[in-house]
Amino acid sequence: MELVILVPCCFFLIVLMKFFCEYMWIPPRIQNIMNSQGIKGPPYKFIYGNNKQVTKMRMEALSKCLALTDDIFPKVQPHFYTWINRYGKIHACFSLCIRAELVISDPELVKKVLRNSENFFPKRKLSDIGEKLLGNGLAFIEGGKWANHQKLADKAFHGERLKNMTPTIIASVETMLEKWKAQESQEIEVFEEFRLLT
Repeated sequence: MELVILVPCCFFLIVLMKFFCEYMWIPPRIQNIMNSQGIKGPPYKFIYGNNKQVTKMRMEALSKCLALTDDIFPKVQPHFYTWINRYGKIHACFSLCIRAELVISDPELVKKVLRNSENFFPKRKLSDIGEKLLGNGLAFIEGGKWANHQKLADKAFHGERLKNMTPTIIASVETMLEKWKAQESQEIEVFEEFRLLT
């Protein structure tokens, strides 16, 4: 009889300890470690992290109208815009409850991090639908295949080459738009149209 009562109690204690560690001990500890290294950020809120604050900022940003000349960044990512201005280009925040994120918005530092830690940022594997939609291009391949594609892309997307291609790109888009205007009341297969355009 005692064993029957002891097992659920032990299980409950383990779950309670895990909850305590993940939600009450680890996030403040991470925040203290980051603060000691000079990385500030919005304070961690129990269970929600910074999600409620992000949601509130997004709702406020969406409630305001955006003019054509306005900067879009504060509208699309108001939390990052606010935190970058308040805490600097490197700051920490918590999303998805307890997951700590280090936000780096300095382009040179981002390049340095991505160059020196290639193995720490594995590329996400696409689902079948994602692969059909996005293709199996440079953003989703790795290793030697990525290196070969990168060399080809560097040559193809060199600044001078792109400048020379601009009139051709504009003409192609105008041709596609004229074709769409001619088919105004008909259904258009957009995927195929963009495949032909590229």
